[in-house]
Amino acid sequence: MIGRRTAIVAIGAGVCAALGAVPAAADDDYPNRTVTLVVPYPPGGGVDVLARVVAEKLSGQLGHQVIVDNRVGGSGLVGTRTLIRSAPDGYTLFLGHTGSISINPSLYVHAGFDPRKDFTPIGLFASMPVALLAHPSFPGKTIADVVEIAKQPGGKLNIGTSAVGTGGYLSAELFKSITGVQATIIPYKGTAQLMNDLLGNQVPIAFGVLPPAMGNLSAGTLRGIAMLDKRRFSLLPDIPTANESGLPGFESVLHYGVLGPPGMPKPIVAKLNAALRTIAATDEIKKRVNTEGGDPLPSTPEEYAADIDQEAAKWGALIKKLNLKVE
Repeated sequence: MIGRRTAIVAIGAGVCAALGAVPAAADDDYPNRTVTLVVPYPPGGGVDVLARVVAEKLSGQLGHQVIVDNRVGGSGLVGTRTLIRSAPDGYTLFLGHTGSISINPSLYVHAGFDPRKDFTPIGLFASMPVALLAHPSFPGKTIADVVEIAKQPGGKLNIGTSAVGTGGYLSAELFKSITGVQATIIPYKGTAQLMNDLLGNQVPIAFGVLPPAMGNLSAGTLRGIAMLDKRRFSLLPDIPTANESGLPGFESVLHYGVLGPPGMPKPIVAKLNAALRTIAATDEIKKRVNTEGGDPLPSTPEEYAADIDQEAAKWGALIKKLNLKVE
């Protein structure tokens, strides 16, 4: 009898192993070594800066070091594929945002992943709205003014943005799609050159994220027309939302969060999510995220999954309408 029971236990253990089951003890013991947080962009950029904040604070919450690994290439695709191919044991995580997760699969012909199936959403961490910025000499004060200027007979409005396919560029395309204006979008390879030309009035307005513009907005050398968010940004409360500025429903907000490979055990996901929510609730993190042009945005894993689905549908539809594809 004992031999038979032993055999049954052994067979059961073999079936669990064949199905890829993770023993409960492994979940309870998580983590017991260093965790890697993959960032699909170079050091020093906005995503990397936020990832290092997350890694630092997660290390304290988990009791083991979380290190940042910059896997650069393919406009974020190299790092994304690295994550997807990793073991779903919680030791390889990913700092993703709307561009890398919800936009790239529709934009790139050979992206090779499905944002709804190929990740385990752990939790959102922060949101960073796109803003409509203007040179101080630009006559429009609201989005409604911008639309009116663009529709004037013989008028020609140039709009600066970051590179094709980025949040800033797609915000400009969304603006044109919603309003029907025939403005010319001028995409720049980098935000530094975009800011230089906006400051020099080579382009009168631009869609972009806040960090490169914060100093100039405070100094009055640039002017914010609207935040493309449901609410005003806490550090720039005088800039109205697009809804308040004459274009209801016009929103473009980059959401940042932590994900894992597909198939992560729920107990590990729950532990990581609880740690993220604890971190995001602190005054220190609110100040640090504010400095980067955003606000903390904690969520459940389910809320993050719904956000990915919603953003992928929104931007995917626009990319399809534009027939915008990158090889």
